[in-house]
Amino acid sequence: MTKRTFLTLFGAVAISAAGALEAAGQDPSPRFGQWWLDGNSPPPAVNIMTYEPWGDGGMAITVASTNGRGQESEWGYNTLFDGEFRAVWGQEGSETAVEWVNERTTRILNARNGRVTQIIINTMSEDGQTIENEYIRMDEDGKPTSVSHATYRRIN
Repeated sequence: MTKRTFLTLFGAVAISAAGALEAAGQDPSPRFGQWWLDGNSPPPAVNIMTYEPWGDGGMAITVASTNGRGQESEWGYNTLFDGEFRAVWGQEGSETAVEWVNERTTRILNARNGRVTQIIINTMSEDGQTIENEYIRMDEDGKPTSVSHATYRRIN
């Protein structure tokens, strides 16, 4: 599925949601800080997301990872929560678009070389101490191929 087709399919939802959420005054600041992937990976594997202010009401996201072999990587992107695709640094050919679903949930669209490959539903707990991610991977026709889950815990 191309980005254009995907965005057309979700356009009406995004427009109505954006209007409702704009009126609700969404604020990304409760997410600011660092979040650790609470997984079962043995050391030295680690994954830390850092959320920081960016632009006028947006957020910069940086993901720093160390795999089980000790290899480190870092990548990230910026968003204004407007559903617009923006380049991902550290991942060639990648773009990400983020939009609010409600005051605690965002929908993240990840694209590679112009094709949406993954949708992430990112939900912050009511107490602000965890973020639950549901990852939906898509094939070249835009059909879901797998779903996985991750929990991130606030570390500062």
